[in-house]
Amino acid sequence: MSSLRIPVGVSDFEQIRKNGYYYIDKSGMIAEIIRTEPAAVTLITRPRRFGKTLGMSMLASFFDVRRESAALFEGLAVTKDAELCGRWMNQYPTVFLSLKDVDGLSFESAYGMLAATIRDLYKEHLYLLDSEAVNVYDREEMRQIVEGRASVTEIKRSLVLLITAMRAHYGKPVIFLMDEYDVPLSKASSHGYYEQMLEVMKTLMSTTLKDNPSLKFAVLTGCLKVAKESIFTGTNNFVSDTISDSRLNEYFGFTQKDMDQLLKEAGQTERKAEIRAWYDGYHFGDFDVYCPWDVMNYLRDLEKNAEAKPMSYWKNTSDNAIIRSFIDYAGSNITGKLETLMAGGYIVQRVEENLTYDYLHSSEENLWSLLYLTGYLTRVRKEELRTDVPEGMMALKIPNAEIQEIFETTVQTWFADSARVWDRRKLFEAVWRGDVKTLTKEMNTLLRTTISYHDYGEDFYHAFLAGVFAGAGYQVESNREHGEGRSDVVVLDLRGSRVAIFEAKCTRQLEQLESSCAEALCQIERKGYAKDFLDSYDEVLCFGIAFYKKRCLVRR
Repeated sequence: MSSLRIPVGVSDFEQIRKNGYYYIDKSGMIAEIIRTEPAAVTLITRPRRFGKTLGMSMLASFFDVRRESAALFEGLAVTKDAELCGRWMNQYPTVFLSLKDVDGLSFESAYGMLAATIRDLYKEHLYLLDSEAVNVYDREEMRQIVEGRASVTEIKRSLVLLITAMRAHYGKPVIFLMDEYDVPLSKASSHGYYEQMLEVMKTLMSTTLKDNPSLKFAVLTGCLKVAKESIFTGTNNFVSDTISDSRLNEYFGFTQKDMDQLLKEAGQTERKAEIRAWYDGYHFGDFDVYCPWDVMNYLRDLEKNAEAKPMSYWKNTSDNAIIRSFIDYAGSNITGKLETLMAGGYIVQRVEENLTYDYLHSSEENLWSLLYLTGYLTRVRKEELRTDVPEGMMALKIPNAEIQEIFETTVQTWFADSARVWDRRKLFEAVWRGDVKTLTKEMNTLLRTTISYHDYGEDFYHAFLAGVFAGAGYQVESNREHGEGRSDVVVLDLRGSRVAIFEAKCTRQLEQLESSCAEALCQIERKGYAKDFLDSYDEVLCFGIAFYKKRCLVRR
């Protein structure tokens, strides 16, 4: 494999270019944004880990009058337009602010982080405190913000104050770039102080963006397009660029052209199909897009270990609580749809892109929209559809193997948690009595409440069985060697000195449940699964259990 400097976790454009990290040229976005007279405000929404921050950092490097960026952009696509570079490169005062760290369990904590983030931004522009071109009263208010003495009202209008001062100092309108604009609202919604944070952010945004004569234009990024009336009230000439309605799709994520070049330079062209199965599948506008975070992580792992296998890097960037909350809120209403998705199919839903965080869980429609907009589902292409999709609806599917694994892991955890709070005493008592009639009844009841996947394959049923007994005071072993083979699930009651061995079979026909149970019991006996326990436990019970979709039969 060729040695490339893989920039995992590096989202600063200047750092990437100066330190020789591998960079896929996305500078064409600059020309696209200013191709015509820029909109007063452009909002770009994409799922996390698709290069939003790096893109915004690139814009800041290109426009900021305080920098000299010609060397950073040397050889990139944007420099082919000399006239554009002459008019725009390092010609405008630029504010670049990220709200990614504005979080807290309480409003007071989150507001403190917001104030600190703005204070740090001001420290980048301390020269304004001594500028004779800036109004003396504005300079005094700015000093209070820098010194941490600002009131709530002053924090709310801190950005418009900074932009006004920069316009006065430079004699030019200001370009405003805000990354992760919706993080404060997302966190506030999760922790129960949404209304308080919304009131702050609404004023902060409106004073900055509405009819601001000191503003050249603004570009904002985030995961969701929060409804304009809830946060951008009164903002004119407002343009949104989303994953389904966009002119910038090729600039976020890796296109197939990007991937072909990257794999060639990395000496990993033979991994093309594998990487595509795991990390491709996102459809942004007309482009087929890979998740850059995953691709770069996997290539870095391959540099360390040529035998490295693809894995889910995305799930390690957050707790993926969105899927769990979705299942908890929607409950049995979505079971069939989730099963269709996890079996590789698609569902048809109405997608609403104008959402507000306080109403995300107000309808099932909003929840599906949320999964789509945050990258857990993707749009199905027309050529993949079996029938026409009604006007205003969208066909959705799981994009790739990585997200499939996240869904399965989440469902397994959800089932284990649900099983723990479900009263399983009848089931356990039936196991230790060898009462297969009651055991069959209880198992069937629980099966009907689960979300199945793998098309009802043996992996699903093994996970189901293990989940039933997990966390109930029993030791559970799955696929461990016993006798001359591997038993499916073994439940050990150490206090009661007893063991239950389960061998599971799945069948394609309901009428085969009885014969499959007999086959499972024969396998337990033939391979001697019970031998390892006979000397150490007083009682060893062996069960054959056969499954057909959400039906089962147990025999002893």
